[in-house]
Amino acid sequence: MIGEHVLAGFVNDAGGREALAFARAIVALTGGGLTVGNVHAPDRPGAAAESETILEQADAPGAEFATQESRGSGRGLSVLASKTGADLIVIGSPAGGAKGRVGIGSTADNLLHSATEAVMLTPSGYEPPERLHRITVAYVRRPQVDEAVVRAALAALKLDVPLRLLTLAIGDVDDDRLRDDLALAIRLATDSGIAPESVTAELAEGDDVAEALSRAEWPDGEILVCASSEDATAHRVFVGEVSLKVLRAAPCPVTVLPRGYS
Repeated sequence: MIGEHVLAGFVNDAGGREALAFARAIVALTGGGLTVGNVHAPDRPGAAAESETILEQADAPGAEFATQESRGSGRGLSVLASKTGADLIVIGSPAGGAKGRVGIGSTADNLLHSATEAVMLTPSGYEPPERLHRITVAYVRRPQVDEAVVRAALAALKLDVPLRLLTLAIGDVDDDRLRDDLALAIRLATDSGIAPESVTAELAEGDDVAEALSRAEWPDGEILVCASSEDATAHRVFVGEVSLKVLRAAPCPVTVLPRGYS
Protein backbone atom coordinates (compact mmCIF):
# COMPACT_ATOMS: atom_id res chain seq x y z
CA MET A 1 0.00 0.00 0.00
CA ILE A 2 1.43 3.37 -0.99
CA GLY A 3 1.62 5.77 1.94
CA GLU A 4 1.92 3.46 4.96
CA HIS A 5 4.63 5.83 6.19
CA VAL A 6 5.14 9.18 4.51
CA LEU A 7 8.19 11.42 4.65
CA ALA A 8 7.46 15.07 3.87
CA GLY A 9 10.51 17.01 2.78
CA PHE A 10 10.00 20.33 4.51
CA VAL A 11 11.42 23.79 4.05
CA ASN A 12 9.46 26.82 5.21
CA ASP A 13 8.39 28.09 1.80
CA ALA A 14 5.25 27.66 -0.30
CA GLY A 15 6.39 24.40 -1.87
CA GLY A 16 7.43 22.92 1.46
CA ARG A 17 4.16 23.86 3.13
CA GLU A 18 2.13 22.47 0.22
CA ALA A 19 4.04 19.19 0.34
CA LEU A 20 3.46 18.90 4.08
CA ALA A 21 -0.25 19.66 3.75
CA PHE A 22 -0.64 16.95 1.14
CA ALA A 23 1.46 14.47 3.14
CA ARG A 24 -0.88 15.05 6.07
CA ALA A 25 -3.88 14.44 3.80
CA ILE A 26 -2.35 11.17 2.58
CA VAL A 27 -1.79 9.73 6.04
CA ALA A 28 -5.29 10.83 7.03
CA LEU A 29 -6.53 8.54 4.23
CA THR A 30 -4.14 5.63 4.73
CA GLY A 31 -3.85 5.72 8.50
CA GLY A 32 -0.09 5.68 8.06
CA GLY A 33 2.68 7.43 9.91
CA LEU A 34 4.18 10.82 9.05
CA THR A 35 7.74 12.03 9.41
CA VAL A 36 8.64 15.62 8.57
CA GLY A 37 12.25 15.91 7.48
CA ASN A 38 14.77 18.61 6.68
CA VAL A 39 18.22 18.16 5.18
CA HIS A 40 21.17 20.34 6.13
CA ALA A 41 24.65 20.67 4.71
CA PRO A 42 27.61 19.08 6.52
CA ASP A 43 30.60 20.95 7.89
CA ARG A 44 28.73 24.25 8.24
CA PRO A 45 28.54 25.76 11.74
CA GLY A 46 24.99 26.08 12.96
CA ALA A 47 23.46 24.05 10.09
CA ALA A 48 22.01 21.35 12.34
CA ALA A 49 20.44 23.89 14.69
CA GLU A 50 19.04 25.81 11.72
CA SER A 51 17.47 22.60 10.42
CA GLU A 52 15.82 21.98 13.78
CA THR A 53 14.48 25.55 13.79
CA ILE A 54 12.95 25.04 10.35
CA LEU A 55 11.15 21.92 11.54
CA GLU A 56 9.71 23.84 14.47
CA GLN A 57 7.80 25.91 11.90
CA ALA A 58 6.12 22.85 10.36
CA ASP A 59 2.39 22.50 11.02
CA ALA A 60 2.22 18.77 11.69
CA PRO A 61 0.60 17.75 14.98
CA GLY A 62 1.38 14.15 15.91
CA ALA A 63 4.16 13.76 13.34
CA GLU A 64 7.74 12.74 14.00
CA PHE A 65 10.50 15.16 13.05
CA ALA A 66 13.97 14.32 11.79
CA THR A 67 16.98 16.05 10.29
CA GLN A 68 19.63 14.57 8.04
CA GLU A 69 23.10 15.75 7.15
CA SER A 70 23.88 15.45 3.47
CA ARG A 71 25.56 17.34 0.63
CA GLY A 72 22.40 17.00 -1.44
CA SER A 73 18.82 17.42 -0.26
CA GLY A 74 17.49 14.69 -2.52
CA ARG A 75 20.04 12.15 -1.34
CA GLY A 76 19.49 13.25 2.25
CA LEU A 77 15.74 12.69 2.01
CA SER A 78 16.26 9.24 0.53
CA VAL A 79 18.61 8.31 3.37
CA LEU A 80 16.14 9.71 5.89
CA ALA A 81 13.31 7.70 4.34
CA SER A 82 15.35 4.53 4.75
CA LYS A 83 16.09 5.37 8.38
CA THR A 84 12.47 6.10 9.25
CA GLY A 85 10.91 3.29 7.21
CA ALA A 86 9.03 5.65 4.91
CA ASP A 87 7.70 4.18 1.67
CA LEU A 88 6.79 7.54 0.11
CA ILE A 89 8.66 10.85 -0.08
CA VAL A 90 6.53 13.94 -0.75
CA ILE A 91 8.09 17.19 -1.92
CA GLY A 92 6.72 20.43 -3.33
CA SER A 93 7.58 22.45 -6.39
CA PRO A 94 10.23 25.20 -6.19
CA ALA A 95 9.32 28.86 -6.39
CA GLY A 96 9.06 30.47 -9.80
CA GLY A 97 7.28 27.65 -11.61
CA ALA A 98 3.94 27.74 -13.38
CA LYS A 99 1.00 27.62 -10.99
CA GLY A 100 -0.77 24.28 -11.13
CA ARG A 101 2.20 22.44 -12.63
CA VAL A 102 4.96 20.35 -11.13
CA GLY A 103 8.36 22.05 -11.02
CA ILE A 104 11.51 19.94 -11.12
CA GLY A 105 14.20 21.48 -8.93
CA SER A 106 17.50 19.95 -7.89
CA THR A 107 15.93 17.97 -5.03
CA ALA A 108 13.30 16.44 -7.27
CA ASP A 109 15.82 15.76 -10.01
CA ASN A 110 18.01 13.80 -7.62
CA LEU A 111 15.12 11.81 -6.17
CA LEU A 112 13.69 11.03 -9.60
CA HIS A 113 16.97 9.47 -10.66
CA SER A 114 18.08 7.57 -7.57
CA ALA A 115 15.48 7.25 -4.78
CA THR A 116 14.72 3.81 -3.42
CA GLU A 117 11.25 4.89 -2.27
CA ALA A 118 8.24 6.16 -4.18
CA VAL A 119 8.44 9.90 -4.85
CA MET A 120 5.43 12.21 -4.99
CA LEU A 121 5.62 15.76 -6.32
CA THR A 122 2.93 18.37 -5.77
CA PRO A 123 2.17 21.12 -8.29
CA SER A 124 2.88 24.74 -7.47
CA GLY A 125 0.00 26.28 -5.52
CA TYR A 126 -1.59 22.91 -4.78
CA GLU A 127 -4.22 22.64 -2.06
CA PRO A 128 -5.31 19.16 -0.95
CA PRO A 129 -8.97 18.46 -1.71
CA GLU A 130 -11.39 17.23 0.92
CA ARG A 131 -11.30 13.71 -0.52
CA LEU A 132 -9.40 11.59 -3.00
CA HIS A 133 -11.38 11.34 -6.23
CA ARG A 134 -9.42 8.82 -8.30
CA ILE A 135 -6.05 7.23 -8.96
CA THR A 136 -4.79 7.34 -12.54
CA VAL A 137 -1.92 5.23 -13.89
CA ALA A 138 0.00 6.46 -16.93
CA TYR A 139 -0.05 3.20 -18.86
CA VAL A 140 2.17 1.77 -21.56
CA ARG A 141 2.62 -1.96 -21.86
CA ARG A 142 5.87 -2.66 -19.98
CA PRO A 143 6.59 -5.04 -17.08
CA GLN A 144 7.38 -2.20 -14.69
CA VAL A 145 4.17 -0.39 -15.65
CA ASP A 146 2.16 -3.57 -15.07
CA GLU A 147 3.68 -3.59 -11.57
CA ALA A 148 2.44 -0.02 -11.11
CA VAL A 149 -1.07 -1.05 -12.19
CA VAL A 150 -1.17 -3.75 -9.52
CA ARG A 151 0.10 -1.40 -6.81
CA ALA A 152 -2.34 1.34 -7.81
CA ALA A 153 -5.24 -1.14 -7.97
CA LEU A 154 -4.50 -2.33 -4.44
CA ALA A 155 -4.30 1.27 -3.24
CA ALA A 156 -7.57 2.18 -4.97
CA LEU A 157 -9.24 -0.89 -3.44
CA LYS A 158 -8.10 0.00 0.07
CA LEU A 159 -9.01 3.67 -0.30
CA ASP A 160 -12.33 2.89 -2.02
CA VAL A 161 -11.72 5.10 -5.04
CA PRO A 162 -11.87 4.37 -8.79
CA LEU A 163 -8.83 3.53 -10.89
CA ARG A 164 -8.19 4.97 -14.35
CA LEU A 165 -5.66 3.56 -16.80
CA LEU A 166 -4.56 6.35 -19.13
CA THR A 167 -2.51 5.81 -22.27
CA LEU A 168 -1.12 8.76 -24.20
CA ALA A 169 -1.48 8.35 -27.95
CA ILE A 170 1.16 10.71 -29.29
CA GLY A 171 1.29 11.43 -33.00
CA ASP A 172 0.72 8.68 -35.56
CA VAL A 173 0.25 5.51 -33.51
CA ASP A 174 -1.84 2.35 -33.76
CA ASP A 175 -4.84 3.17 -31.56
CA ASP A 176 -6.23 -0.37 -31.86
CA ARG A 177 -3.02 -1.84 -30.43
CA LEU A 178 -3.06 0.65 -27.58
CA ARG A 179 -6.67 -0.25 -26.78
CA ASP A 180 -5.75 -3.95 -26.77
CA ASP A 181 -2.96 -3.16 -24.32
CA LEU A 182 -5.40 -1.26 -22.11
CA ALA A 183 -7.79 -4.22 -22.13
CA LEU A 184 -4.99 -6.40 -20.77
CA ALA A 185 -4.22 -3.78 -18.14
CA ILE A 186 -7.86 -3.73 -17.02
CA ARG A 187 -7.72 -7.48 -16.51
CA LEU A 188 -4.50 -7.09 -14.54
CA ALA A 189 -6.20 -4.55 -12.27
CA THR A 190 -9.34 -6.61 -11.71
CA ASP A 191 -7.24 -9.72 -11.00
CA SER A 192 -5.78 -7.67 -8.14
CA GLY A 193 -9.22 -7.56 -6.53
CA ILE A 194 -10.70 -4.24 -7.60
CA ALA A 195 -14.24 -4.43 -8.99
CA PRO A 196 -14.52 -4.17 -12.80
CA GLU A 197 -16.95 -1.25 -12.51
CA SER A 198 -14.28 0.68 -10.58
CA VAL A 199 -11.74 0.53 -13.42
CA THR A 200 -11.80 2.64 -16.56
CA ALA A 201 -9.37 2.90 -19.47
CA GLU A 202 -8.80 5.90 -21.68
CA LEU A 203 -6.72 7.02 -24.64
CA ALA A 204 -5.62 10.65 -24.62
CA GLU A 205 -4.54 11.77 -28.08
CA GLY A 206 -2.31 14.68 -28.99
CA ASP A 207 0.68 15.81 -30.98
CA ASP A 208 2.76 15.88 -27.81
CA VAL A 209 2.55 14.86 -24.16
CA ALA A 210 1.22 18.19 -22.91
CA GLU A 211 -1.56 18.29 -25.50
CA ALA A 212 -2.59 14.69 -24.82
CA LEU A 213 -2.74 15.25 -21.06
CA SER A 214 -4.76 18.43 -21.53
CA ARG A 215 -7.43 16.46 -23.40
CA ALA A 216 -8.04 14.15 -20.45
CA GLU A 217 -10.23 15.22 -17.54
CA TRP A 218 -8.49 15.98 -14.25
CA PRO A 219 -11.01 16.57 -11.46
CA ASP A 220 -9.93 17.76 -8.04
CA GLY A 221 -8.61 14.90 -5.94
CA GLU A 222 -6.76 13.08 -8.71
CA ILE A 223 -3.37 11.40 -8.24
CA LEU A 224 -1.27 10.30 -11.20
CA VAL A 225 1.00 7.27 -10.81
CA CYS A 226 3.96 6.67 -13.12
CA ALA A 227 6.36 3.76 -13.27
CA SER A 228 10.10 4.17 -13.50
CA SER A 229 11.87 3.71 -16.79
CA GLU A 230 12.96 0.27 -17.91
CA ASP A 231 16.50 1.68 -17.58
CA ALA A 232 16.04 1.92 -13.79
CA THR A 233 17.99 -0.48 -11.63
CA ALA A 234 15.95 -2.71 -9.34
CA HIS A 235 14.22 -0.93 -6.45
CA ARG A 236 15.18 2.55 -7.62
CA VAL A 237 13.36 5.44 -9.24
CA PHE A 238 14.51 6.56 -12.65
CA VAL A 239 12.32 8.66 -14.94
CA GLY A 240 12.83 8.59 -18.68
CA GLU A 241 12.33 11.40 -21.17
CA VAL A 242 8.60 10.81 -21.73
CA SER A 243 7.83 10.42 -18.02
CA LEU A 244 9.65 13.65 -17.30
CA LYS A 245 7.41 15.41 -19.83
CA VAL A 246 4.37 13.86 -18.14
CA LEU A 247 5.55 15.15 -14.77
CA ARG A 248 5.99 18.68 -16.06
CA ALA A 249 2.58 18.74 -17.79
CA ALA A 250 0.45 16.97 -15.18
CA PRO A 251 -2.12 19.18 -13.41
CA CYS A 252 -2.19 17.04 -10.25
CA PRO A 253 0.24 15.39 -7.82
CA VAL A 254 2.38 12.71 -9.44
CA THR A 255 3.87 9.63 -7.79
CA VAL A 256 6.76 7.78 -9.39
CA LEU A 257 7.31 4.22 -8.19
CA PRO A 258 10.72 2.54 -8.03
CA ARG A 259 11.21 -0.38 -10.36
CA GLY A 260 10.18 -3.55 -8.60
CA TYR A 261 8.19 -1.58 -6.00
CA SER A 262 6.50 -3.78 -3.44
